[in-house]
Amino acid sequence: MQEVGIHARIHVMELDVSSLQSVRKFVISFKSKNLPLNVLINNAGIMGCPFSLSQDGVELQFATNYLGHFLLTNLLLDKMKSTAEESKIEGRIVHVSSMVHKYTYDSGIRMHKINEAAGYSTHKAYGQSKLALMLHANELSRRLTQEKANVTINSVHPGAVATKIARHHTLLAVRLFPSTQITDTFATSLFSVFLKSIAQCFVALHPSLCKVTGKYFVDCKEAKPSSLAMDAELAENLWHFSAELALSKRSSKTLREQNQSTTSEET
Repeated sequence: MQEVGIHARIHVMELDVSSLQSVRKFVISFKSKNLPLNVLINNAGIMGCPFSLSQDGVELQFATNYLGHFLLTNLLLDKMKSTAEESKIEGRIVHVSSMVHKYTYDSGIRMHKINEAAGYSTHKAYGQSKLALMLHANELSRRLTQEKANVTINSVHPGAVATKIARHHTLLAVRLFPSTQITDTFATSLFSVFLKSIAQCFVALHPSLCKVTGKYFVDCKEAKPSSLAMDAELAENLWHFSAELALSKRSSKTLREQNQSTTSEET
């Protein structure tokens, strides 16, 4: 930002969203600074990686792309509400989802098989994590509206961005961006990170979206999500499932044992 002439105080803080401990540590550190929080953009993610578990024992794409953001958002929500109340300025949360939320498992979210290697699909697991973000946004929007809190939350598809997110799965990148030639210089043919951040910033900042919440945006325009993304019952079930995973203090061993037990019962 400073390189392009934007003068602002920038605080860089360490955060690994794949680690629930790191998320909690970050929140404690951030709150200790007593800074206001007007906007939260949940953007971090990985795509198409081979099956593996996070240090908390959760499937890595689900943990990184969704569960860490779920916990981060919920732990910072009180700060966002108080900032909005004190400043009289609407707080905004933006989940960076993807059009790929439509390409997930048949059930949408494999809640009782989330950590199961059998049946794991690199691209469906990615779609699952992006669907989960949208479901969380919709459920949190409902709750905030009920509370009459001055905070909104929306989801956005960022488009193809020049990062290394497709490094694990070139074929998946070809499927998602068929008009783009995938080469070693793949990133150079895509939109720059700066340019494509316009979509996120539009949803986070534009005055025309005041009081707009629980919506999905593509190219700065409201778009229609999948039917699964609009499933209120699935969103509520995911919320409780996520809270059980993220807000409890289970060890990774306990999570693995739970998953193994569920798998044994189902077979």
